[in-house]
Formats: sequence, structure tokens, C-alpha cells
Amino acid sequence: MAHRPGQRQKKAGKRRLRGNNLVAPTIILIAAIVAVVPLFISGPSCGADLYFHVVSWIDAQSSLLHGHPYPNWASSPDFGAGEPRFVFYPPLSWMAGALFGLVLPWSGVLLFLDVLLLAATGLATRVLAREILDDNAATFAGCASIFLGCGIFNIYQRCNYAELSGGFWIPLMLLFQLRRHSPDGQFWKLVREGSTLPLAFVIAGIWLSDGPLGIMALYLLITIALVSTVIEKSWEPVVRATVASILGLGLSSFYLVPAIWERKWANIQDAITQREYLIENNWLFWRTADPMSPRHIAMLQLVSEGALLMFAVTLCAVLVAWRRGVLQDKRWWIPLVLIPAVVLIFLLPISLPLWHWLPALRFLQYPWRLLLLMQSSMAIFLASAVWSFSLRSRKWIVCATTIVFLAVAVGAWGILYKDCQTVLAALPGLAEQGQIWGKPEYSPPGIPSTMAGPGASFNCLVAGTEENSSRAPDAGSPVHIQSQGKCEGDFHQVANLQERKGFTGSASHAGYLILRLRSYPNWVVTLNGQSVPQMMESTTGLVAVPVAQGPVAVLVNWKTSADVIAGRCLSVVAALLLVAFYRFEWKSPAASASTENR
Repeated sequence: MAHRPGQRQKKAGKRRLRGNNLVAPTIILIAAIVAVVPLFISGPSCGADLYFHVVSWIDAQSSLLHGHPYPNWASSPDFGAGEPRFVFYPPLSWMAGALFGLVLPWSGVLLFLDVLLLAATGLATRVLAREILDDNAATFAGCASIFLGCGIFNIYQRCNYAELSGGFWIPLMLLFQLRRHSPDGQFWKLVREGSTLPLAFVIAGIWLSDGPLGIMALYLLITIALVSTVIEKSWEPVVRATVASILGLGLSSFYLVPAIWERKWANIQDAITQREYLIENNWLFWRTADPMSPRHIAMLQLVSEGALLMFAVTLCAVLVAWRRGVLQDKRWWIPLVLIPAVVLIFLLPISLPLWHWLPALRFLQYPWRLLLLMQSSMAIFLASAVWSFSLRSRKWIVCATTIVFLAVAVGAWGILYKDCQTVLAALPGLAEQGQIWGKPEYSPPGIPSTMAGPGASFNCLVAGTEENSSRAPDAGSPVHIQSQGKCEGDFHQVANLQERKGFTGSASHAGYLILRLRSYPNWVVTLNGQSVPQMMESTTGLVAVPVAQGPVAVLVNWKTSADVIAGRCLSVVAALLLVAFYRFEWKSPAASASTENR
């Protein structure tokens, strides 16, 4: 059947529209690939956090292959004694790494995530910029966020893939919070057109990606909502942020509730009390009397220089755009201008009282992590300034900035790159053999993680003391004996799954069997078919099982605690509320009227 001319024209127009819609994302994807081209040649850079993330992927993948897609325990750290890493570290990054590792080598996973997260950063910045700039300028802003933001430094120097995800989460949060709402003030139109429900998903994604990112984003959202309320003389921004935050935190409760509740079972405070994590030792260009490692001082110097570049670009761009009359819509521009101004204050010693006063803020560890919040606004201001010039001048400026972008990528590779091929090749074998150091903040309270190092004794029998034998053992109580150098017996580990351990042997006398397993309250210990109290060797924090003379068969299983069940229930309730919220919204009179008017 022949098509009418009008139909053919409509189809051709749709094809052209689809083609035009793909041009800008393709440019941003190419920019992300170009940013990491040196890594395709020389291999991934051995950043400070690469070791931690790859080991997490290996353990999470092992658990997945054994039919347990959401583990709590990582078996490799602490030289096979393990740690509750997956209870406290948000799941999206280690789940993604484990899944991609099923089809790619670990070096391929790193390169793929580099490109994916940089491209997502550029695309999210572009989507935000399109609210106030034309399409070409928004695409330029997306590219600028890739090369001039925190992503390049993170990929070459740190390899913190959880934090790197903030490059796209933050602009999406700003987009859905600042997007123009319904002018008539009807609540359901506010929810739909003000993007409350997408904002809830973004908040959940932030908390499930990175804890420090969640803290930063929450404070940013509160600030933006209050500023918008003053500008618009309406409480709608606060309503939107409040509803979205409640739903988003509810969705992520299956992770957040156990992570918060079980903090008392680990040395979580070590994450903010170690010298290199102290806020006071991480100001821009800071020199302290506290002797720090040369590596830490070098990183702080690099971060400070990068921050200086970001603030200089932002300031110059704002001044140019303001002088040329580009900054017109104050509802958008005022919040975007305030972000870098506030970030700068928090990077200087003058802000120290705020770091002490504001709840949980010290868990950021490094003040310069806040630079992540300003990279999208920096890129948008730069694009707005460039596009304020004539077309001819703009072309020359774009060419010059493109050269700068390339120079930044090549310079980052030349200055920051560290070869990682040997480490990546060795890590799977080291993890399998139990040759991995643990994280201090995940060890039992009061027990240094180094005590379960390569010299620790385990899977052996220690004689009990009179103090210990004179009373009934209490679950979780420490066994005040010195096991190191005093272990005897031949006990074998016959099961070593992530959350199921088995040990067998024969005890020549009554005492305590010290297992190759870190103590944690969620372990349930069974001895010869009978449940027994779990105890902890006081020096290493390993599980100690009271045994009698004769054959010994110990089975240790992970139990689902009440806080985990509560968190899952809250997530289910939040998901049901989102579904009900969405369905009721579109059946409401306001939504029906809006649909009919369209």
C-alpha cells in the first residue's frame, strides 16, 4: 500500500529528529573515551582505592556464583578471617563490578566503568544544562564536566568508583529539584512536573552508591530547597525535597538500617579518627604540624591545584556571563552560583566549627570531596560564558578549550598514572589464598585489623584459663587468653563460603577452638550439632568456640538479624508508597485535567 506524501514527510522528520537526538550523546561518549584513551594503551591506573574495590568485586562475584547475590560478609580480607564489608559499604558499586566481571577481565571492568561513569557524568550535566542553555551549549557543558571536573583525577589517582558515580547523581538531583513546577500550585501537578518521584529514585541511588556522597547530597538538597523557597516565595521546593527524601531514604533502607544499627559492632569511628582522615589535616594547600605520609601530602597538593583550577574557571565564567547579561533566570542561576561559593568556604579552616556542629559531616573525611558538588555548575557557567560570544568567536574558544581538555587528560596520565597490571594479575590469587589486608573500620570494636595479619594463629586449640573455665561462657564475650604462639591441634576448614563456614578435627583436651573467622554478632555457631555461644579471642578478634575433649565439628552460619528485616520491610513499604503515589497522582482530578488540556 502506497504511503501518502504527508506520511512520508512525517516519517522522514522523525528519523531526522532521532538522528539529531543522538548526535550530542555520541559527542559526549566520544569525549569520555578520549579522556581515558591513555588507559586503553597502558592499562588502568593503580589508584589508592583500586585495591579495595577490586577485592570487593571478587568477593561479591564469588558469593553471586554460589547463589547468594547480596552478601554481608567478605571472606578475603584480614587474611581469610573476613570482615562485614558488605554490611557497611553501599551495594551498587560492588554489585556492578561483580556483574561486569562475569564477562570482562578485571582490567576491562575498570576501563569500562571509567568510560561509563564519565559518559554518565557528561550526559547528566547536559540534561541539567538544557534547562537553561541551548542544545549545543549544553553538550559543551557535558564535555567540560568530564575533563575539568573531579572524574579525571579520580580515575587516574584514586579509582573510587562509588564516589565517581556522584558525577551523574548530583546533576540529576539538581535537575529534579530545580525543574519548573506547575504555576497553579496544585500539589499533584507539583509532584509530576516538579519531578518528586524521579528525585526520590535519585536520592535512593545516591545512598546506595556512596555514604559520603549521600551526606553531601543531603546537605546540598536542603540548601537548594531553602534557597529556592526564598527565591520563589513558596514552600513547594521544600515540600518536593522532603517528600522525595523520605521516599528515597525509605527505598534504600534495606542497606541503610543495618549499616547504621550495626555500627556499634565494628570500629566505624576509625574512618574519621585516623590522622589522614581528620578534617583538620585536609584543607586546601594545608601544612600541619602533625607529621603525615608523603603520599598524603602529595595527594593534598594535587587536589588543591585541581580545586584552584575549578574555582578559577567558575569565577571567570560567572563574571563573563554576568557582564554579558546571560544570567537572567535567578531561579536557576542563584542556586548554581551559591554551590561553588559554599564549597569554597568548607574547604578552608574557617569552616571548622561547621564540621564539628553539623551531624555526620565529618564522615566525609576529606573536605575536598565537596568539589564533586560543583563540577556540573562549573561546566554550565563555562558553557554559558562561551555561548555569550558571537558565533565566530565561539568557534575559536571551543577549539581552544578542546585543546585544553586534551591537555588535561594527557597531563593527568603523565603525572598521576601508576602501572597496575601486576597488582590486577595477582589480586584474584591473593584473595583466594586469603592474603588480603582488611579495613580498620570493619574490625571488631577495640581490635586493630592488623592483629589478624599473616602471623595470626587460627584453626587451632588453646587451653582455657581458670577465669574462663570457672564461669559459663556468654555469647560474644571476649576470651581473655593469648592464643598467638600457644595454638595446638590439627583442625581443617571444610567449608568456606561467604556466609557458611565449617571446621572439623579432634581436641586432645578441653579448651577454645580459635577459628579463621572474625567475630561478629550475626554468626551462629553449632558444635557437634548443638548450638553454642560465640565468643571472641581478645587479641585478634577471631571467633573462639568452647570445646570438650574428643571429635569436633563446628558449623558457623550467618543469621538474618532483626535490623535487616526491619530495613527490608521499610524498603518494601517505600516502594508500595511510590507505586500508590504514582497511580493516585495520575488518577487525580488535577492530573486528568492536565492530560485533557494537552
